[in-house]
Amino acid sequence: MGSLSTDLRASTAVLTLDLPGEPVNKLNAEVKAELEQTFARLAADPAVRAVVLISGKADVFIAGADIEEFTRLATREEFERLSREGQEMIQRVADFPKPVVAAIHGACLGGGLELALACHYRICTDHPKTQLGLPEVQLGLLPAAGGCQRLPRLIGLSAALGIILPGRSEPGPRAYRLGLVDELVPRSILLDVALQAAERLARDGLPRRKPRGSLLLDRNMLGRRLVYWKARRDTLRKSGGHYPAPLAALEAVRVGLERGARAGYLVEQRKFGELAVGKVSRNLVRIFFATTALKKDDGVPPGTPALRVARLGVLGSGFMGAGIAGTAVAQAEVDVRLKDTDLQRVGRGLKAATDILQGRLQRRRITRYEYERLAALLSGGADYAGFRTVDLVIEAVFEDLAVKRAVLAETEQVIRPEAIFATNTSTIPIAEIAAGARRPERVLGMHFFSPVDRMPLLEVIPTERTAPEAVATAVQFGRKLGKTVIVVRDRPGFWVNRILLPYMAEAGHLLAEGVPVEVIDRVMTRFGFPVGPITLLDEVGIDVAAKAAQVMHGAFGDRLRPAAVLGTMIAAERFGRKNGRGFYRYHQGQKTGVDETVYDLLGLRPVKPASTERIEQRMVYAMLNEAAMAVGEGVVRQPRDGDLGAIFGIGYPPFRGGPLRYLDELGPANVVRVLRELAAAHGPRFAPCETLVRMAEAGETFYRD
Repeated sequence: MGSLSTDLRASTAVLTLDLPGEPVNKLNAEVKAELEQTFARLAADPAVRAVVLISGKADVFIAGADIEEFTRLATREEFERLSREGQEMIQRVADFPKPVVAAIHGACLGGGLELALACHYRICTDHPKTQLGLPEVQLGLLPAAGGCQRLPRLIGLSAALGIILPGRSEPGPRAYRLGLVDELVPRSILLDVALQAAERLARDGLPRRKPRGSLLLDRNMLGRRLVYWKARRDTLRKSGGHYPAPLAALEAVRVGLERGARAGYLVEQRKFGELAVGKVSRNLVRIFFATTALKKDDGVPPGTPALRVARLGVLGSGFMGAGIAGTAVAQAEVDVRLKDTDLQRVGRGLKAATDILQGRLQRRRITRYEYERLAALLSGGADYAGFRTVDLVIEAVFEDLAVKRAVLAETEQVIRPEAIFATNTSTIPIAEIAAGARRPERVLGMHFFSPVDRMPLLEVIPTERTAPEAVATAVQFGRKLGKTVIVVRDRPGFWVNRILLPYMAEAGHLLAEGVPVEVIDRVMTRFGFPVGPITLLDEVGIDVAAKAAQVMHGAFGDRLRPAAVLGTMIAAERFGRKNGRGFYRYHQGQKTGVDETVYDLLGLRPVKPASTERIEQRMVYAMLNEAAMAVGEGVVRQPRDGDLGAIFGIGYPPFRGGPLRYLDELGPANVVRVLRELAAAHGPRFAPCETLVRMAEAGETFYRD
């Protein structure tokens, strides 16, 4: 069975792409060959005057190239040939002697958009699932089938760079405003409008489009030079120079506009080949495949049933509770009942939850009608009214074991026996919270990260007594919330905070030794983290970090003893951004620079170090050692989960592949050697763990590819 079917409607051929056995359409070698054969046949058919290209999938036009094909290629020359063949195939569509209309519903990404750009007319639906974009840079690549040439010519240089360089996708309405598509229609009439357009184009000829973009910037050489310079500057500022793909795409766009499309196509081919064999792209593609595989892995035996969550109860209406409630309504569209100790707190929580919907409305992600419909799903109170019918309860109260136990005991008296109770704790072992539970098999942890509506990771933490059905329910509901979900073992700190705390503690030790705040942060942002560890302390709250550090210290002893600076800061009521007093100064909530009075408070005289290499080593290797130790304890089920958890939970640099992938790259033997050097200089907290020593002696790595 082929991927394409042809249906002749009057004089228009409706070409439906429906890749058999796949949930989405992808441009693999077979599809591309079939497209070429079909277009050649239609060109020779005198009964066909126009073509409409449409998808047979429910919510996908074409998701892009088949990334799995990349794994079968090894050399730069092979990737260059892949790019050239893609350009040639799509150019034949552009040169087709009869009008071709792309009727787009759902995801139209990467090679799918490049194919649509070659069509003579584009119509898309106004449905939220219709997204058009060129996300190749997110895999460390660039659009290499003509996207860097056609998009700037269609919508203007500045607008095109705004899509290509960040790998951004645009919803249908914005794509229409940009000129990326010619018509915007409801899904129900997409094919009818496309057929009408095809007939009109066959009769009247192709439309003449007005040039897009600013006359001062996009459509003259001097203006374009300014756009190139600014785009390069902004890209380097955001990427830290770690990601070569956006700059390669910028070069392909620039050459194409200044020297002609033919020269631009050659740059696309050459840069695609260079990037595809590079370490950054290899790591990003691995992350893509790992994330895809994780979506099919519930962490329980196959076939384990999951409870359908239609009603959610949230205990605690603070920042986390409100974030969970708002995200659940926005993403999963479930009824949410919020509870706190008094109605004023509930009211503030409901407002914060509704603000998440308001943000989506302002960004035109939802309509006013959808906003009103979703907001109506939120309710709250100061008692357990409404909790008797919930399927899942997520507790997000104060991080205190006694409080959490008391809340669990109260809740179990109200909810149905089959309902699941999840605690959102960052460090406290779930088994300790569930120690006195009536139904421990229905209790587990769901550790969200702040802010909930933006942070992509969720840790699901079962105890030894948690039923598989409860785990499957939590995992599947987490995915409905749009989260990347990892199932981790019930150990203090779980996975993310377990590996984060030694890193943060080492930053505190460096600060206590007189290393300036800005130097510590700059070293780690240059390594690739989105923010430095001192900034992160201010962001999460110094008091919150100290509480977590004490839990970890109690669990693991002196190896994870927190630096004394945290206690001093808390005693001075310096909690970070939330009260405007931390390691940094704040004005109207915005960071304005290091607060130099911190050094007097801590009794320090900051001295800028001559070299930052050892500073980086101390923080990075503290994390790597802890990660290896946690893997040895079975905290994560496999290295894949650990690396994805670090990337999506704490922003570990994706281009490095994750801490375990990076440890493989460095080599366990080399890591053990450096850790022993650090232990000799700074104490036994750097002693290499047994897992690393064993791997070094046996010549093992975490991954085999």
